[in-house]
Order: sequence, then structure tokens, then C-alpha cells
Amino acid sequence: MSDTPNVTPARPAEPAPGTRTPLSAVDIIAFVCEIFAFGTLALWGFTMWPFPWNIVAGVGAPAIAILLWAFFVSPRAVFAVHPFVRAIVELLVYVSATAAWWSMGNAWIGLAFGVVAVTAGLIAGRRHLS
Repeated sequence: MSDTPNVTPARPAEPAPGTRTPLSAVDIIAFVCEIFAFGTLALWGFTMWPFPWNIVAGVGAPAIAILLWAFFVSPRAVFAVHPFVRAIVELLVYVSATAAWWSMGNAWIGLAFGVVAVTAGLIAGRRHLS
């Protein structure tokens, strides 16, 4: 028989109902990346298309990204999906914003945004899984 007690690890304490865990720097950076991605898609739509289509693309591209984010990625998402699906949708939004910067001729901005957004998404995603 062993001298060590039989102890099972306890789950971390949940916050009280109606409260949230405090925001961290990673949460704020992830939020800024989301807003930057939506703004990038709007900028791309309004500047890269001729007149009648720039209104459609400038409003439609960020609207589709925001809907995807609200349905699958947001903390209060409409559909509860597997974390892998959530990561794919988040990555799709970030890749579309990166591709938009590349198509506007600003590859370095797109590359920098892609690296920061994916890094923040990985760190935030790992924290949510643990």
C-alpha cells in the first residue's frame, strides 16, 4: 500500500453566475485582430471594386465575416461547434483579411496581420481548451 493519499484533481473554480473571468492581454489582442479583419474587408470592398459593386463588396464582405464569427466563433456563438470547426472559421476570417491586404498591394501588412492574428488565436484557443 502506498503512503500517498488518493486525491483526484479538482476542476478550477467557475466564476459566479452573471460574472466573467477578467480579460487578459491575449483577449484584447484577439479582439483587436477581429475588428481589424472586419475593417480590412470593408476597406478592400470599397476600394478594390468599381462603383456599383464597391457598395455590395464593401458592405457584404465584412457582413459575411461578422455573421460567420457570430454563428461559430464568438463567446456567445449561436451554434456550439467542435473547437476544430471554431478554429477553422476563425482562420478563414483571418486568411480572407490577409488575402485582401495582399490583393491591395500591401503584402507586408497582410503578412504582419496574419502572423499576429494566428498567434493570438492559437494562444487564446489553447487557453480556452485548458
